[in-house]
Amino acid sequence: MHRLLAVSAWLSTHTAPFIIAVAAFTFVFPSAFEWVRGDVQTCILGFIMLTMGMTLTTQDFKILAQRPLDIFIGAVAQYTIMPLVAFGLVHVFGLPKGIAAGLILVGCSPGGVSSNIMSLLCRGDVAFSVGMTTASTLLAPFVTPLLVLWLAGESIEVDAAGLFRSILLVTLLPVGVGTLCNRLFSRCAGYETCIRLMPGLAVLALACIVGGVTAVHGAKFFESGALIFLCIFLHNGLGYVFGYLTGSFTRMSTPKKRTLSIEVGMQNAVLATVLAGKHFPMLPEAAIAAAISCVWHSISGTLIAAMFSFIDRMKGRK
Repeated sequence: MHRLLAVSAWLSTHTAPFIIAVAAFTFVFPSAFEWVRGDVQTCILGFIMLTMGMTLTTQDFKILAQRPLDIFIGAVAQYTIMPLVAFGLVHVFGLPKGIAAGLILVGCSPGGVSSNIMSLLCRGDVAFSVGMTTASTLLAPFVTPLLVLWLAGESIEVDAAGLFRSILLVTLLPVGVGTLCNRLFSRCAGYETCIRLMPGLAVLALACIVGGVTAVHGAKFFESGALIFLCIFLHNGLGYVFGYLTGSFTRMSTPKKRTLSIEVGMQNAVLATVLAGKHFPMLPEAAIAAAISCVWHSISGTLIAAMFSFIDRMKGRK
């Protein structure tokens, strides 16, 4: 068991290189992950959200009531900055429909679960991070379909009702089941050990989803040229910048500003990847854009956390 816990801890702190390695391996050997598609992919995402629910406690939900202004500012920033930045990039660069659909879907998704880890690493406000992730996930079934319909509905056929059902099934339901498990079994022997294994299992599940998209669409990864990578880089980077500026404008403390920056910049691109494959099957570039975002958000989140930590060390030397 100690070895499993060590592996889980290693995967949690080396998510980005592990995901990149899996993607590269699958690019060469696509048959390894060809089974990750359709309902299998959806079930894997449901498992990831279940692991999130299993880490939530009553205290985490109390944060939503105890810090309403912080959570409100965070939710508004989450669901305005990234969708509008995505919409702007689509029109500035004249992106083709597939890439546009993927980028907008990523922008309209809730905050990523790994953002909580990044907030911890950079001495952010972890409670605020958990509260923001919880709030944006709870709002996702209602807000995400409406935003996608509003921003992309004129150029792309969007099944808002279908998106609502899919997000409900792969976010609220597994998160609710995981939270219930935590409530019922948290005092049982071995449950704490199980919880410590969850981050590593979530990383493995994420690797499977990225591997599945790479297996199906890997040959098309570079057909869109550098434009797709540039837009994903700008989308993510502007999210970090505008998130931090929002914190500054609302006079938040430095830990809160860092958390808001990370929460806004890092989206649940895994959810966007699954939704793109399910609801935009005729636009394979949508799933590709979302999958690349999965990998890049993990890398950039690690880098931004390291940057904030470096700033702290430099200030400490003065």
